[in-house]
This record gives sequence, structure tokens and C-alpha cells, in this order.
Amino acid sequence: MAANTQRGTTTICGFTADDIEVRGKNLVTEIIGEMDFITAFLYQSLGKLPNPVQVKLINSVMVTIMEHGLVPSAVVSRLTHYGAPESYQGAIAAGLLGVGDRYAGTSSACGQLLERMHAAADAKAEAILIIQEHRAQKKPLPGFGHPIHKDTDPRVERLLEIAERSGSSGDYLRLMRLLEQVLCEQTGKTLVTNISAAIGAVLAEASIPSQMMRGIVLTARCAGLVGHIAEEMQNPAAHAMWQGAQDAVDYRPE
Repeated sequence: MAANTQRGTTTICGFTADDIEVRGKNLVTEIIGEMDFITAFLYQSLGKLPNPVQVKLINSVMVTIMEHGLVPSAVVSRLTHYGAPESYQGAIAAGLLGVGDRYAGTSSACGQLLERMHAAADAKAEAILIIQEHRAQKKPLPGFGHPIHKDTDPRVERLLEIAERSGSSGDYLRLMRLLEQVLCEQTGKTLVTNISAAIGAVLAEASIPSQMMRGIVLTARCAGLVGHIAEEMQNPAAHAMWQGAQDAVDYRPE
């Protein structure tokens, strides 16, 4: 059997001893000092320069989701650093692994639902179907309800306000509101629209595909974890967290 000699390719980056090129632009002369981080990030990820609306929306999203106190990802980072202070990157990585379908990572799932509604001939009928599917499977609808912000998530309206003033189409914002309305009609309950739904809608407004949305959230949360580790080095709290866990959980042999 002949060996497979086909070579893989990348359009992201190439380099020589003298030059580094990213998506066809010279890193040294065309990107460093010429693009801010968000612009360079989107250019590298999407392969084209973002427009000012995209930069504004994604910058706002990343600031919004960067920090939310001692949530599981921050606690895990701090405890990992406490146990292995020599592994800074291990502490950050451990925290990022704690971003998932329950905390911080549901924006991509919300984005997928909004994309589905956007592609449907009848968005409201599709929203009804989505909610019926989730109820039949006894699964919570991503983007609605919050363990802390039970009446209103204070971040949502501010982020939506920025998006509405940005000059974007507003299509996905309207779809999010429609899903919110249909959820209330179908269940007879009013569940708070949480920041994951708003982020999914705003990122969709910025033409970010749903499969990339969690990457945006992870990038922002990574910056937040750097802050937690920096504080942990100066003002340690992980020992108290560990002791608190010991005090909160009783050992009861079977």
C-alpha cells in the first residue's frame, strides 16, 4: 500500500528565520502596534479583519464574562495553585476546565438555538419546538434561570443596550426576546434571562459562529483567572476555601 504523502496545510501562520506572517500579514510591520488585541484575535481566528461593530461587541462581551467572583473556575484555579504553586499554567488550565454547561460555558448552546431559529421559516414555531424538546428531555433551556440572579441579571440589559446602540442588525437580539416570550407562554413561568443568552445573541450579532462562542468566553475567563492567581499570591485565600470545604462536608461511613 502506498504511503499517504498528502501534507496538511494551515492558513493561520507561517514563519522563517527573518519573518512571521499571520493570515497574509507581516506580524512585525502590519500587526504589532497596528491592531489591538481584540482585532488581532478575530483576524487570526476568522481570517478577515473585523469591522468596528464586531470589535465593540466582542470587547463588551469579554469584559462582561471575565469576572463573576468565586465561581467554580476561580475556586479550582486558586486551590490548584495552593497545591502546586510551581505550576502557574496548571492553575489557569484547571480553572478553564471548570467552564462548562453549568457555569459560564452555555453561551455556545444559546447561540446554536438562536441560529436554528434564524434559519427556520417560522422562528416562533421553531422556538416552541425547541422548548418542547427540552421539556420532553427534562433538560433546562440554556440561557434562562440563574442560581444567584433570580429576578434579573444586571449584566444582561447593559450588554443588550450596547448591542442595540452598536448599529448591528438586531436580528438575534429579537430572536432571544422571542425565545424568552415563548418560554413564558409554554411553561407559565417567568425565568430570568441570564448572561449566557445575552452573550449568545450578541456574539451572533457580531457574526461569531456558535461553535466559536465558548472560545470567546474561555479567552475572557482566562484573563479573569490570571487576576485570581495574582491575588492568591499576594493575599492567599485557598487554605480558607479548603478548610471551609472540610467544615461543610461531613464524613459518614456506610
